[in-house]
Amino acid sequence: MSETDAAPDVPVAGDLLPGDRLSPIGDETTSAPVAAIDPDSGRVVPGGVWSRLRHNGSAMFGAVVVVLTTLVAILATPITRAMDLDPYSYDLSALNASGLPSGAMGGISAVHPFGVEPQTGRDLFAIVVEGTRTSFLIGMGATILSMTIAIIVGVTAGYFGGWWDGLASRGTDVILGFPQLVFMIAISAVIPATAPRATVMVLIIGLLGWPSTARVLRSQAMSLRSRTFIRASQAMGAGHLHILVRQMLPNLVATIIVFITISIPGKIGAEAALSFLGVGVTPPTPSWGRSIGSAVTWVSTDPWYLLFPGGALFLVTLAFNLFGDGLRDAIDPRLGESR
Repeated sequence: MSETDAAPDVPVAGDLLPGDRLSPIGDETTSAPVAAIDPDSGRVVPGGVWSRLRHNGSAMFGAVVVVLTTLVAILATPITRAMDLDPYSYDLSALNASGLPSGAMGGISAVHPFGVEPQTGRDLFAIVVEGTRTSFLIGMGATILSMTIAIIVGVTAGYFGGWWDGLASRGTDVILGFPQLVFMIAISAVIPATAPRATVMVLIIGLLGWPSTARVLRSQAMSLRSRTFIRASQAMGAGHLHILVRQMLPNLVATIIVFITISIPGKIGAEAALSFLGVGVTPPTPSWGRSIGSAVTWVSTDPWYLLFPGGALFLVTLAFNLFGDGLRDAIDPRLGESR
C-alpha cells in the first residue's frame, strides 16, 4: 500500500468549525447536506444518522430481520423446547419406506412446520433455528476477531507510519494474496477431530478476514494524523495511546460500524461454505451450511429440504447488506445520491 491509497467515501470527522458539515476524507468542509455533526467535537451525531436511517425502507427492513434473527439465535433452545421439538431426535415414523419424508412438501405438518430431514426424520424447523445460533456465533466471533486485528493493525500503521507501516502493508498484501477458501479448507482438514469445531471456524475465518478493513482504516488514519486537532494534541504532549484511543478511534467509529455490518454476512457465508464442503462444524451439530450441503443430495426428490436453510442464509445475508448500505448512506447521504 502506498501513501496515495484512496480512502472510501466513509466520513471521518476532522478539525471542523461550528456549522461545518462533514465531507469525505481529503475534501474541504462544505455546506452540502451530509452527516449531522456535533459542532463541538466534529463527530457524527447518532440522532442525525437515525433520522435518515428510519426513512430508508430497505435499510429498516434489513434492520428488523437482523434483530429478529439475532433474537432467534439467542433464544434458539427455548424456542425449540416450547414447540416440543429437538434437532437431535430421530422420527422414523415421519419417513416412508424409501427414507423420504412422508406426505407433501417434505413432510410439512403441524408437528413438523418445516418438514423433516430425509433418512433421519429430524425436525427441520429445529435444525434451522438451532443452526441460526451456530452460524451467528461463528459469524459474530469471526467478525469481532477480524475487526480487532484490523483496527489495531490499520490504525497504528496509518498513525505511526515508517517501518511498521511497511511491515503491516506487506503482511496485508501477503494475506490478500492467499486463495482464502482453499486455504481455509486445507487448515480445517488438518485440525484434529477432537478440537472444538466452532472455535476453529472462528479462528480460521477471523484470522484471514481482516486485511481489507485494515487497508481502509490505515488510509483514514493517515488522513487523520495530519489534521489540526491531532497535531495540537501532540504539541501539548499527549501520548500515542491517548491520541489513538481518545482522538483517532472516536473519529473512525462510523467507518468501523459500517464495516461490521458488511462483514458479518460474509463471515456467516464463509462458515456456511466450509460446512457445505464438509470441513465446518461436524454432524449432528445444526448448521445452515451443513444442512444445505446435505440437501443438495436430495434436491431432485425432496427440494423442500434445501428451501428452508438456504432461504434463511439468503434472507440474513440480504438483510445485513441492506442495513449496511442504508447505514452508510445515513452517515453520508451523498453516497446514496451518487448511486
